[in-house]
Amino acid sequence: MDSGDPIVFLGGVHIGCFELFGTDRVRTIRDLKGKTVAVPEVGNSPQYVFLSSIVAYVGLDPNTDINWVTHPAARSIQLLAEGKIDAFLGFPPDPQKTRAQQIGHVVVNSALDQPWSQYFCCMVAGNREFVRQHPVATKRVLRAILKATDLCAREPDQSARFLVDKGYTQSYEYALQTMKDIPYGKWREYDPEDTLRFYALRLHEVGMLKSTPQKLIAQGTDWRFLTALKKELKE
Repeated sequence: MDSGDPIVFLGGVHIGCFELFGTDRVRTIRDLKGKTVAVPEVGNSPQYVFLSSIVAYVGLDPNTDINWVTHPAARSIQLLAEGKIDAFLGFPPDPQKTRAQQIGHVVVNSALDQPWSQYFCCMVAGNREFVRQHPVATKRVLRAILKATDLCAREPDQSARFLVDKGYTQSYEYALQTMKDIPYGKWREYDPEDTLRFYALRLHEVGMLKSTPQKLIAQGTDWRFLTALKKELKE
């Protein structure tokens, strides 16, 4: 959005999928100053962006205060176990795998720890021109995603089995734990505009975004489909 891509946000899906793990050298977020943190890619990877917003929230500068190194998630878990990095941020199934193997400890759990537990981590966006030309299809897509989110909350066993059967993941155990860890089915309770404002402000403060949160919200959101579906898809 900040670079001018024709993206429009339509609604939030769920909160709480990412977790920050650290060694004994990292007990709080501020302990990351001067430490070595692994991400798949410096710049545009979700891990880098989320972690940058986290450290910015506590007053650190992700551009100067963190020693970033790049590794795939599996390698990052191994390096954390060996004490060769200080922290990494993971998305499912990596947090479930790391906890099961008792590697490091959780510094931030975005499903439980404020302020991150108050905002969506995953949202639905569309191409602006497609949304404009095909409002019926747009609403149907958003409806399907939100109904699937509710299904994850109601039927975690079935949802986990579906992921394994379709080949999206190999471990039923980790998939089921993910379904139980993430508070699915609460998309009605959170405000996606608050989420955009919160993260855009953090990234704007450290120079990763040029646009203000107000500008991004004005130019890149369309909540009318979500508003209609909240009435339609009542709990």
